[in-house]
Amino acid sequence: MAIPTQARVVIIGGGVVGCSVAYHLTKAGWQDVVLLERKQLTSGTTWHAAGLIAQLRATANMTKLAKYSQELYGSLEEETGVATGFKRCGSITVALTEHRKQEIFRQASMARAFGVEVEEISPAEVKAKYEHLNIEDVQAGVYLPLDGQGDPANIALALAKGARQRGAVVAERTNVTGVTRDGRRITGLSWQNEQGEAGEIACEHVVNCAGMWGHQVGRMLNTNVPLQACEHFYIVTEAIAGLTQMPVLRVPDECAYYKEDAGKMLLGAFEPVSKPWGPIPDSFEFDQLPEDFDHFEPILEAACNRLPMLAEAGIHTFFNGPESFTPDDAYHLGLAPEMDNVWVAAGFNSVGIQSAGGAGMALAAWMESGEKPFDLGDVDISRMQPFQGNKHYLWERSRETLGLLYADHFPYRQKATARGVRRTPFHQQLLDNGAVMGELAGWERANWFADAGQKRAYEYSWGRQNWFENSAREHRAVRENVGIYDMSSFGKIRVEGPDATAFLNHIGGGQYDVAPGKIVYTQFLNERAGIEADVTVTRLTETAYLVVTPAATRLADQTWMQRHVGDFRVVITDVTPGEGVLAVMGPKARDLLQKLSPADFSNAVNPFGTAQEIEIGMGLARVHRVTYVGELGWEVYVSADMACHVFETLWEEARGMGASLCGMHMMDSCRIEKAFRHFGHDITCEDHVLEAGLGFAVKTDKPAFIGRDAVLRKKEEGLKNRLLQFKLTDPEPLLFHNEALIRDGEFVGYLSSGNYGHSLGAAIGMGYVPCAGETAAEVLASRYEIEIAGVRVAAEASLRPMYDPKSERVKV
Repeated sequence: MAIPTQARVVIIGGGVVGCSVAYHLTKAGWQDVVLLERKQLTSGTTWHAAGLIAQLRATANMTKLAKYSQELYGSLEEETGVATGFKRCGSITVALTEHRKQEIFRQASMARAFGVEVEEISPAEVKAKYEHLNIEDVQAGVYLPLDGQGDPANIALALAKGARQRGAVVAERTNVTGVTRDGRRITGLSWQNEQGEAGEIACEHVVNCAGMWGHQVGRMLNTNVPLQACEHFYIVTEAIAGLTQMPVLRVPDECAYYKEDAGKMLLGAFEPVSKPWGPIPDSFEFDQLPEDFDHFEPILEAACNRLPMLAEAGIHTFFNGPESFTPDDAYHLGLAPEMDNVWVAAGFNSVGIQSAGGAGMALAAWMESGEKPFDLGDVDISRMQPFQGNKHYLWERSRETLGLLYADHFPYRQKATARGVRRTPFHQQLLDNGAVMGELAGWERANWFADAGQKRAYEYSWGRQNWFENSAREHRAVRENVGIYDMSSFGKIRVEGPDATAFLNHIGGGQYDVAPGKIVYTQFLNERAGIEADVTVTRLTETAYLVVTPAATRLADQTWMQRHVGDFRVVITDVTPGEGVLAVMGPKARDLLQKLSPADFSNAVNPFGTAQEIEIGMGLARVHRVTYVGELGWEVYVSADMACHVFETLWEEARGMGASLCGMHMMDSCRIEKAFRHFGHDITCEDHVLEAGLGFAVKTDKPAFIGRDAVLRKKEEGLKNRLLQFKLTDPEPLLFHNEALIRDGEFVGYLSSGNYGHSLGAAIGMGYVPCAGETAAEVLASRYEIEIAGVRVAAEASLRPMYDPKSERVKV
């Protein structure tokens, strides 16, 4: 078939993901869909994938996409006539340690909250379902009866055929060699095939589905797609007499998975230290990498003990093939932040087959409507920071990320590789005072402070970790005295120009026509009144504002603003590294600052929600009177050159008052007591601002702004969900997030966030409860429980913050 000279969309890459995107776009009615594959369909990673198809993922929406993939693959054969090999054989995950048992039982509770059929099973029940398994040290198992497996290449070919049947052009052996660019848009692609023919396609959209080539294709398209190819090993045995269909078996404590296929057994590994691979030769097509038996041998040795039949079976195939991994083990999906018509679906971290159907569906829906169909924050490409495209960084981080798929997924687990890239001005001073660092978006951040002589490292578990009491003391310091913590990593975006006020009033739900020095807590909404960003906006001058964002969403929030500039005369600039920020919080915060500055910190001069320029020590700073911990306090903004001096000045005086340096864990435990929302967990693009309980921040009496109509509609229709705060009645269990939420004996949802409330004396969670047609009193009258690793724990519920519900402490 001839390649057209014009297309609505060109998809680059013919693996299972590219085929899925083509399938779903044509299913949505898109015409002029062209898919270009450099070699042959499936010839990169898809052809050698293991084909495991699981339903349960880490979040509700990722689970929704995985379940959709299963349903799609079950119907593809009937639609296209191509056999996909899909069968629901079930899956079993076994735990060999108490830590892993706690993890998989928590996952089982989460599965129930997400509507996935699941069953916790004993070692004897594991043996009954998987007779070949040595259960000598098996502690427990989890069984998902509807999980399955399929033929990866045929699934991709079926998707490609479905797309062709609806008019898509699928061209193999056709390489994209260059692009034509106009500002933030790609207007055309150049191509050349193996026959030496060449041409150009004018296009409205481009989708990067290039798999392990996604990084270099991304560069060609002026976008950042951080991923790295790694070697992935498995063996396939000779035929084993009497071996029949078995569930997929995962033994993560031994880094192994097992799949029966046509009377043979496949054993694959996600070893703790992996082997990055590259550069990829231009000739790569259905290729294998050199064997490395020494690398695989420890996995095989443990497997022969776990599945004794393997010791007797001959090895038919020793396979080593490359797969792409991202810095955080989540795939990349969505509109690339650097461009306005370049989309990405790549970097699937060995879960491409089970993810491809749902990812293709979600991306097609996003491209069709121009808005995310639901929250895709876990995988949205805009979560990636620009530096994460650095090749050295990717090489180092990927040595760890492959193995993390089967590592213990402890709460608060920190990545160990590729650390120290982004440091705040206070980094060394915090280390000198006992800081234990965590990492977020590349930023090194003090998470907690160790005592003298205490090991400065995490000791992970599902119970109270080694830093629990340290953080509790930091929490109490902020509640009772004063605590100082580093907020420099939070995004700082300067919006300035003659139309700055009008622009912000268009994009945000708040009222920004305020006096200079005024701070507005606000949300940027989409047309459905879902929350795209949760920020504070400080008016600095008549024409300049500072928008402060969470560290992880700075790029996404800035991109959202830039895409809505239109004709407004504004300039939007990231100024995050230019200022250090120290939060000074607690009932004695005013006393501390007053000792160090001649400025007036009284309510009369500097009330809550205002900023002022001050002298501090021998330097200058700007203080914002806001709080994310629910106490009297100020955020001290100081230029990077004076940051160390201001820290020394503050800390020297604060120590004499018995103050504490504090970390991010303290900030989260304090904020959840106050029921402050956490973006990405409690509030997302699919959570309506009124249902999130943030209607007070939306000013519908101002002229039209994005989402205003949806806010007014919801006021008329009434709420369908309410975000509640929960406190466990038992002080011992811990909450993290995604625990199942039970109302009057029925599963109604899951916790969006959780932490321990040291002042309230128990674990605190937040979560949405369906409430259509109900009053607030009726919602609160119910009996609530939280399921934790299969155990139901009673919980009190509240619509008002359980800590300082009237915010009297904040405004004192």
